[in-house]
Amino acid sequence: MHLTDPWWVYALRGAGVYLGLLIVLRLIGKRAFGDMTTFDIVVLMLVGSTLRLAITGDDKSPLSAVIGVIPIFLLDKAMGWSCARWPWLDRVVEGKDSLLARGGRLVEGALRRHDMSEAAFRRALREKGLREVGDAAEVRLEANGKVSVLKMPKS
Repeated sequence: MHLTDPWWVYALRGAGVYLGLLIVLRLIGKRAFGDMTTFDIVVLMLVGSTLRLAITGDDKSPLSAVIGVIPIFLLDKAMGWSCARWPWLDRVVEGKDSLLARGGRLVEGALRRHDMSEAAFRRALREKGLREVGDAAEVRLEANGKVSVLKMPKS
């Protein structure tokens, strides 16, 4: 197979796209893909298609795609290894959880800060088997975008 550019161009593009996308997703916030909606899936498909062009350019050979993807897998493995060993790096890459409710009450402004509608918040409560925020001891938006709920102790 013939490549239109040297092999290392595809490897650098793949690495650059991975790092760039990691930064953009971190800046967008936790809710970006934590609870996949139809809109999120469409965005993900469009982003993937667009970034394929950024990695391979006009080269349509399978080899260019493979060379471009290898550094993505290697960087992802290295990032996971590094985050497991250095908590400060994990916090930078993954972020940290945020308190949404405590003691049966919403934290003032927390939903707005994380671009979460009240309907989405209530849906998350129902998915955890709660009818209302008063039934929750604590509700957190985790770093991965999922909502975790601790139920009020039964009296």
